[in-house]
Amino acid sequence: MSTVKRTHAQSSAPHAADSHDLIRVHGARVNNLKDVSIEIPKRRLTVFTGVSGSGKSSLVFDTIAAESQRLINETYSAFVQGFMPTLARPEVDVLDGLTTAIIVDQQRMGGDPRSTVGTATDANAMLRILFSRLGKPHIGPPGAYSFNTASVRASGAITVERGAKKAVKATFHRTGGMCPRCEGRGTVSDIDLTQLYDDSKSLNEDALTIPGYSMEGWYGRIFRGCGFFDPDKPIRKYTKKELYDLLHKEPTKIKVDGVNLTYEGLIPKIQKSFLSKDIDALQPHIRAFVERAMTFTVCPECDGTRLSEGARSSKIKKLSIADACAMEIRDLAEWVRDLKEPSVAPLLAALGQTLDSFVEIGLGYLSLERPSGTLSGGEAQRVKMIRHLGSSLTDVTYVFDEPTVGLHPHDIQRMNGLLLRLRDKGNTVLVVEHKPETIAIADHVVDLGPGAGTAGGAVCFEGTVEGLRSGGTITGRHFDDRAALKETVRKSTGTLEIRGATAHNLRNVDVDIPLGVLCVITGVAGSGKSSLVHGSIPAGADVVSVDQGAIRGSRRSNPATYSGLLDPIRKAFAKANGVKPALFSANSEGACPTCNGAGVIFTDLAMMAGVSTPCEECEGKRYQAAVLEYHLGGRDISEVLAMSVTEAEGFFGDGEARTPAAHRILNRLADVGLGYLSLGQPLTTLSGGERQRLKLATHMAEKGGVYVLDEPTTGLHLADVEQLLGLLDRLVDSGKSVVVIEHHQAVMAHADWIIDLGPGAGHEGGRIVFEGTPADLVAARSTLTGEHLATYVGA
Repeated sequence: MSTVKRTHAQSSAPHAADSHDLIRVHGARVNNLKDVSIEIPKRRLTVFTGVSGSGKSSLVFDTIAAESQRLINETYSAFVQGFMPTLARPEVDVLDGLTTAIIVDQQRMGGDPRSTVGTATDANAMLRILFSRLGKPHIGPPGAYSFNTASVRASGAITVERGAKKAVKATFHRTGGMCPRCEGRGTVSDIDLTQLYDDSKSLNEDALTIPGYSMEGWYGRIFRGCGFFDPDKPIRKYTKKELYDLLHKEPTKIKVDGVNLTYEGLIPKIQKSFLSKDIDALQPHIRAFVERAMTFTVCPECDGTRLSEGARSSKIKKLSIADACAMEIRDLAEWVRDLKEPSVAPLLAALGQTLDSFVEIGLGYLSLERPSGTLSGGEAQRVKMIRHLGSSLTDVTYVFDEPTVGLHPHDIQRMNGLLLRLRDKGNTVLVVEHKPETIAIADHVVDLGPGAGTAGGAVCFEGTVEGLRSGGTITGRHFDDRAALKETVRKSTGTLEIRGATAHNLRNVDVDIPLGVLCVITGVAGSGKSSLVHGSIPAGADVVSVDQGAIRGSRRSNPATYSGLLDPIRKAFAKANGVKPALFSANSEGACPTCNGAGVIFTDLAMMAGVSTPCEECEGKRYQAAVLEYHLGGRDISEVLAMSVTEAEGFFGDGEARTPAAHRILNRLADVGLGYLSLGQPLTTLSGGERQRLKLATHMAEKGGVYVLDEPTTGLHLADVEQLLGLLDRLVDSGKSVVVIEHHQAVMAHADWIIDLGPGAGHEGGRIVFEGTPADLVAARSTLTGEHLATYVGA
């Protein structure tokens, strides 16, 4: 057999498979994008920047990531796709070279009372297995250590049909770790009966003070027709039996006026209708009632650990699973490292790796028992990152939405390192970001703009960081902007005293917050800033607290409804056309009958993400066709709601549509840097920073003397930060006191007084490490903040 000698010709031509190293986007028109065409290098770190509202998220999230998600869904069988949301293809001509996209956004994590940092990651699951193997005494499988698993016992007869029928006795039991008293919530609720009824009145005299429980409707018919008590007798004169029936009676079938109904005591009824829901999702008046009527206390049986007695009694090295979850994660990581047990070595290695990821990402100060609903947007984003850091996947596109939110300059270096690590594993990393420290590490920069909203949506620059610096774009011009320290600072007009603050990790803190000045509270993430401000400043009548929490509102809410702007607009339309104002409300008479004024038809897909499709009848305009016949200043109501704040400011400022009440509100919205928002944009689509600025604009009309702001620079471009500083100055000059929790050095440099917490995070923080003027902080350089601020101002 002849041997064939093979020679490997050293071909200089690259392999065809290596030529796909770009993500190509041509003709993107999503939201405000104006036919954008760009090429993004794969396996590199690309940062998208530009003023707020310039189209960064539309390009990265709504075009690239959305199309990647849609294409992945199409790989499933038709049967599986039937259960999945049908995602519309983004408006774009060509999208080429996409890879699987993993989105790490800032959406707050679920507000479920049983969701904790441990359950949201895999840490709790691994701990439960560890305790079920090594815990003494042994109490059962991993489920026996889970506060989300209830203990169940059942017995009965099972009939087995095999030849002759036989009945077999069987018992079943499952040991769960849930505390039976608080059902794994850690707190128990008591109901204040005085908030449910006025006992000096009878039911017919409207004794019940629960929202929606009036005697006019069905409840009245049920209470009068049930026959369990006299509706004309004052409640304080009820017998024990009558009071029990009113408050606690189990569901009982009754007949009223020939109709079959069910009567149930007030307390179980309220628990089902109000208390089983997430309190933040309730309507404002119901939430106010629940907050009045409910008193939450730590569960006396499990002492807030959520676990049953059995789960708490099983220990490894004198530590129960409850103790392990209460420890700071960095201490727990040390404890796990000290466990030398060959039988569970792979489990200990995996658990140690997960806990080390927390520490590495700057979240070592959290504990696994921390409810996930209490994490800030930045913390939630970093918790979501943890599962990707140890992932073996490569050639994936990771999409980040401002990963530096809520990070001290000291922590930003760490985050940069993590982004570069993900890139170096061979992944494409796309980051939407404003902070110059993160833009500086990019391999490729895409700058969108030049303005916001309709004035944006175009690519102003593509290339390297050096090219951006020398380019003439807004981002390029402001890239090396550094706020200077003030020559003179304002003197305080009084103080807000905080004494003995111990919320969370604060260590008996005494501090005087100066009034009548711009006071910045800073410190590394987890040092206790929010605990000090939100936990200790008494939220009295004079304090207006503006945070980044979700605005309580449905998909129907928008900046016009939230800020109260729609009322004067409706009245102006009604007056100009001689009809009633309700016609111009999409939630009232003027609503399109097909979509009930929502503009979209929302399809709930149970366990999957719901899908919304534009209403075909009103084409998303939300109003009946007849309402759009009425005009004000040549525009109909849907055209007015499509305007941006800046455009509407001119429209209602003078001419035929002049409406001073509307103009005042629009001025405030423009003041806080929201000029680019359209009046009808659903609130659910706003970013954290936009939500906060919308709240600030609304609160500016109030008479509060102290404004407390939580990182107002979130989501702001370098150029917009100047405008925000101007606004804060105007607030202080008008006699208000402004207290800001902030990491942005420009705001620190601009402050009249700085309070720095630290020195570290978690139990290493919680103390005041500096109080004084920014100039003193820079001169002393005694804290991490001082060092970074000194570098920033070039001192």
